Amino acid sequence: MDADAALLKKLILQERIAHLATLRGGAPMASMTLYLPEPDFSAFYVHVSRLAWHTQDMRHDARVALSIAESDDGRADPFTLMRVTLRGEAAQIADGPKAAWLARFPEQAINFELADFSFWKITPRDARFVAGFGRIHNLSEEQLQHASQ
Repeated sequence: MDADAALLKKLILQERIAHLATLRGGAPMASMTLYLPEPDFSAFYVHVSRLAWHTQDMRHDARVALSIAESDDGRADPFTLMRVTLRGEAAQIADGPKAAWLARFPEQAINFELADFSFWKITPRDARFVAGFGRIHNLSEEQLQHASQ
């Protein structure tokens, strides 16, 4: 994994869109979301509306997955694109990283004026990173954090 750790770090820091998977009525539900990682990858934040299904789902069951993929660049084999799926627990938090969020997503300022938006903190327990064909890594929480360095 050491050889691919820098690729994982680049993927997490470069991409801004993820798919958030929740459990809805006992079945998986995935939706697009924006995310912000902690510098050490110990947590990932989403700023979501309570009206969204994924927010309602997290209130009932904190188990989630956050999937981040390299943007499609039109290559012949899209399966060679890097991707990581983080599995963990989500918790609503009162005060999130607003300044960092707005630095990453300045156009999202309007959402802070709406009463139904709040921060949720996703704490990863493990991850699966695909760095390319045949380069697949199952990572513990500690190994994920090590990749941030």
